[in-house]
Amino acid sequence: MSFYALSAPSLDATAANLGAHRGNVTLVVNVASACGLTPQYTGLQKLHASKQAKGFAVLAFPSNDFGAQEPGTPAEIRTFCTTKYAIDFPMFAKVQTKAGPGQSPIYAFLQKATGKLPGWNFGKYLIGRDGNVLAFFEPTVTPDDPTLLAAIEKALG
Repeated sequence: MSFYALSAPSLDATAANLGAHRGNVTLVVNVASACGLTPQYTGLQKLHASKQAKGFAVLAFPSNDFGAQEPGTPAEIRTFCTTKYAIDFPMFAKVQTKAGPGQSPIYAFLQKATGKLPGWNFGKYLIGRDGNVLAFFEPTVTPDDPTLLAAIEKALG
């Protein structure tokens, strides 16, 4: 199964078909507004903006799984991200990344594909144009990390 065969509600609770990103390279990130890693939003937005024309997108999935660092409502999350970081990449409804009852089908798929789940906020999965998961990057790997950038460039072809 392809990542792009899945769907997830957007941050405003409308249905969002991930198939709209088929043919693109995407970086799936579990995000949080009150985390020490939250400044990564700046780099994620820069990465999204600089590579969007090549068929790349960042897809953000807020999660309150780690340290209760995403307690906000969808409206609060949207306001925070747009006013503080000028985020314009797709954001989805808050999800549970951790395994177990209530785990998001998105993260169940990513776990099955890689054998890995984020251990904290800002874990990153690189998804190829065909919907296959290419790599997982730990939360401490920043959006401007040369290893991440090289993997994105390779996937973009």
